[in-house]
Amino acid sequence: MSLTVRSRQKTHLVDAWLLRRLAKWVLEITEPDTAKRPSGHELGVFLVGPEEMARINFSNLQHEGPTDVITFDYCEPGDSPKPGPILGDLFICPIVAEEYALEFDTTWPKEVVRYLIHGILHLRGYDDLNAVNRKIMKREENRLMEEAETRFPLSRLAKGPITDAG
Repeated sequence: MSLTVRSRQKTHLVDAWLLRRLAKWVLEITEPDTAKRPSGHELGVFLVGPEEMARINFSNLQHEGPTDVITFDYCEPGDSPKPGPILGDLFICPIVAEEYALEFDTTWPKEVVRYLIHGILHLRGYDDLNAVNRKIMKREENRLMEEAETRFPLSRLAKGPITDAG
């Protein structure tokens, strides 16, 4: 398994080791074929600032401004959950995570974990383009988020002081 976790922003310091453990766990727990756990994944997780996220968002999706998470899946499309190795990249913007954390009364580290889960679910073939699929994906995302909160010290994902807002 090749798993790269890099922060290319300086405003929200994270424990890359913990984020890496979380990514490995999500990859394992979402593998529908238990005989293939873990196998041949190649995943990049990049934390980026709003300027870089806006550039990625516009150049690839033609959407203006930064967003929370962008997933690039380099594998063939498949049904969800798609078994086997994952080949993809996730770009996550902690500043946007902090904005949503305020809106949803949570913390930015928990939002970052939610985006990690959301992105990996996309790589597993989940889709949120229509209401039915969005409901299925959101239910799985919430289930995994709840389990992550019991298994990992998510508050420790942030290195340094955490404000009340994030």
